[in-house]
Amino acid sequence: MPIKGATSVGLDRRQLLAGLAVGSGVAVLSRLAADGGPPARRSKMGLAGDCWNVHQRAQVGKGQKGDLSDPRLFLERCYQLGAGGMQMSLGVRDEAYCTGLRRWAEDHEMYVEGSTSLAGSRFDAERFEKEVVTAKAAGATVVRTVVIPGRRYEQFRSAEEFAGASQQAAQRLRQVEPIMMRHRMRLAVENHKCHRVAERLDLLKQLGSEWIGMCVDTGNSFALCEDPMEVVRAYAPFAFSVHVRDQGVQEYEDGFLFTDLALGQGFLDVPTTVRVLREARPELRFSLEMIARDPLKVPVLTSKYWATMPDVPAANLAWTLRTVKAQMPRAPLPTIDSLPLEQRVQYEQRMVEDSLAYAREHLGL
Repeated sequence: MPIKGATSVGLDRRQLLAGLAVGSGVAVLSRLAADGGPPARRSKMGLAGDCWNVHQRAQVGKGQKGDLSDPRLFLERCYQLGAGGMQMSLGVRDEAYCTGLRRWAEDHEMYVEGSTSLAGSRFDAERFEKEVVTAKAAGATVVRTVVIPGRRYEQFRSAEEFAGASQQAAQRLRQVEPIMMRHRMRLAVENHKCHRVAERLDLLKQLGSEWIGMCVDTGNSFALCEDPMEVVRAYAPFAFSVHVRDQGVQEYEDGFLFTDLALGQGFLDVPTTVRVLREARPELRFSLEMIARDPLKVPVLTSKYWATMPDVPAANLAWTLRTVKAQMPRAPLPTIDSLPLEQRVQYEQRMVEDSLAYAREHLGL
């Protein structure tokens, strides 16, 4: 399918952006540097770090330090595009860095949310707390996380194995809950193609904490044969943060293909989704999360897919397949992984720009 058309804080913005334009070969960065400002109308929607994966790889591939891995530079990039803030991993930073980041965000009326992971056998609670302290010092009130990375239908071989992972996730959340309470920070746990709604709500009920809630990803749960709008309504009362997405689907021999598209170009009812979440939690921040890559395979017609979900009604599968058939695009979903790097960078750029424009014009964001 045709494609649409050193990070030192001491450097000034023009030097930073001009340097990135040379390093990554992305002409739009130099254009933005020359223009010296964002679009006239800014969006309230921010950008999650995954929106710039291709740009990051482009920079690293040239042997240079990742240009947008520095939170200050990432936030400035969001500003240049007209976004309202950012959600990304802030790491562990010193007080001076955090103060500078917070003041820059405040001066430009932007928000900051942190991101971290609770998964893995090498989880370090001490480092986690330092990341929470960093996020708070940078002005964040929310840190997004995942407790079971990956996709359950790929990662686990049985319901028992997944149940064990869920128990470990619950233990990890109980371990860090006192940290969040001590620092009065909220932990937003994403629905990351792991728990179905009933499972996640049961986990939240077990925890019963005002400091642990949801990062509501508006598209992920369709890959678990759940109705995205029902998912949003179920999670809305527990929402601390939002990943706004739109998705494209297409049949293939073992199930369906599933990919991120610019907002307004997929099959999700994005305006209703945003309205439901804002009505439930008016203070929510909305961050675009979108990954420029080839479509994912969701093999719902294989036995392995159902190994961790043996009790899901057949009606859920039937509804999902009917939805896929009804929402099939006229042309195949875009595949970009085999394209030249520059074209992938441009595709990612266009997805973000189109989504920000849609948020401003159609979502009140």
